[in-house]
Amino acid sequence: MDLSISTVLFMVVSSHLSNAYPLRSHTIELSVPNGGRWGEWGREEFCPSGHANGFTLKVHAAQYGGLIYDDTSLNGIRLHCTDGSIIESSVGGHGSWGKTETCPDGRLISFSLRVVAPLGVDDDTAADSIKFNCEHGSVLTGKSTGWGAFGPWSETCPKGAICGIKTRIDGQKSGDMTGLNDVKFYCCE
Repeated sequence: MDLSISTVLFMVVSSHLSNAYPLRSHTIELSVPNGGRWGEWGREEFCPSGHANGFTLKVHAAQYGGLIYDDTSLNGIRLHCTDGSIIESSVGGHGSWGKTETCPDGRLISFSLRVVAPLGVDDDTAADSIKFNCEHGSVLTGKSTGWGAFGPWSETCPKGAICGIKTRIDGQKSGDMTGLNDVKFYCCE
């Protein structure tokens, strides 16, 4: 079989893209009304198979220094999948990854986001933490700075559990940065 360079290049790029952004059918998108309004939505990412049964947060610790030391709080969420994979959408540039929280029994089925409402001239941070309901009644709460208030719970996955994520990140490099502002999750059967 004699293949031209452009054919081989197309095959390699196509193969890479299909592995980097696996498509998966989902039944519902979960969201909450209190997410922050700044930043751009990242790409959807899905567990290759199975569902999410745990998560890890990337948190920027309190800076205690006014505008020179800008607080951003929550900067990323990773989902840990039952197939052993770890997925994430867009992630902010500040902070470090913390401890993984895992359902003692079952998978993630709904969430609530803790958000600091816009503060005007003060240091905004937007999303601060998240908590998840596991399918057999446990609640997992992420460790963070403790700012803001939890909003309402999302809908619950009607069948199956959470299998995908998409985050909204404020990626600006100066001024009042906020890190992660909002998140959506996807349910798969």
